[in-house]
Amino acid sequence: MSGTGRGVGAWLRYGGPIAPAELDFAVAHYRAAVLQPWEREAAARLKDARPDMTVLAYRCLSSVREFEPPERCASGIGWAQARDRGWMAGRGGEPVEWDSYPGHFQARVWDPDYRAAWAQQVSASLEGTAFDGVMADNDVFEDYYGLDLPAISATDPLAPADVAGLRAALTDLVEGAGRALSAVGRLLVPNIAEARREPGRWGRHAAWGGGFDECWLGWGDGVLFDAGTAAAQADQLSGPGLGVLRTPSGGSGPDHDGSRSALYGLAMFWIIGGGAPTLSFTATGHDDYSRTPWFPAMDADLGRPLGPVRKSGRVWRRRFEGGVAAAVPDGEHGGTVTLPAGAVRPGPLGRPDGEPLPRRLRLAPHGGVLALTP
Repeated sequence: MSGTGRGVGAWLRYGGPIAPAELDFAVAHYRAAVLQPWEREAAARLKDARPDMTVLAYRCLSSVREFEPPERCASGIGWAQARDRGWMAGRGGEPVEWDSYPGHFQARVWDPDYRAAWAQQVSASLEGTAFDGVMADNDVFEDYYGLDLPAISATDPLAPADVAGLRAALTDLVEGAGRALSAVGRLLVPNIAEARREPGRWGRHAAWGGGFDECWLGWGDGVLFDAGTAAAQADQLSGPGLGVLRTPSGGSGPDHDGSRSALYGLAMFWIIGGGAPTLSFTATGHDDYSRTPWFPAMDADLGRPLGPVRKSGRVWRRRFEGGVAAAVPDGEHGGTVTLPAGAVRPGPLGRPDGEPLPRRLRLAPHGGVLALTP
């Protein structure tokens, strides 16, 4: 992002209603945003003020939602249409409700008619809006919601009996939706968390605009991945398309300096991604999508990388025009990094005017630092 004067933040804002002041904050601090599809005025305001910002509409690939009115539908297919067309999965004669999200029911993503309707209706819904495309949630890797696929497939001849079949159906849905959105000049950015577990999955699913990893570097606060797993996610930062990365952390906001895991995630974002303008980063708590998560270091500009990632002991480190990013992606042991003379932490606006840093800094496990050189 060298020289743009903007932060690297992603605004995942598909919770409650948006306040006008939040939009002003977003204009100043984010390079990407995901909003509910009915937030058309908010999307237009962001794109008018920041044509360089990527603004995506949230849609769910895998659920229909009983509580959604037709005019506020975050699923690709509305409840009444899915019911009338037989597009809800059934088990024991009843629709399959997600066990951790009441009112969310599993869609028959394995039905070609559902997939075609999802692609057509979602692409058509963007006409006349300022959205650049869609963030498609729940491109799942496992059965996270207690579906019991063998029981579903016992009475549904199209249904897969295992999660491998579910993943294959979602791949077909992503490809069909990607083609439909591409035909109208829009992006498809699925939530491809855990893509590292299947070689080539990220590249195939991100081919239509990019990918979103909701579990980048960890599952939740205090549940961060080891160095090997972090390394396995590194390829996601080289594309294709956009990369939107969320590290789990509940400790960020305008009045915070960022929790340790949030700063660790940001440091790794720079170390692995090198500040590429196609990448954006956020750190939020679980389902924490109703505010403006941010901390000052997210606005820091390290400039262009001056070399590859260096690993010394447990420390990962990378030099940039404007300083150094370092982190310890190890859950048990810390490490010490040598920093440039005169390095400082990012100040309140992300500028190189913060607290001075020592030449040798001890980092805790899953700790990180952005060291700026004025």
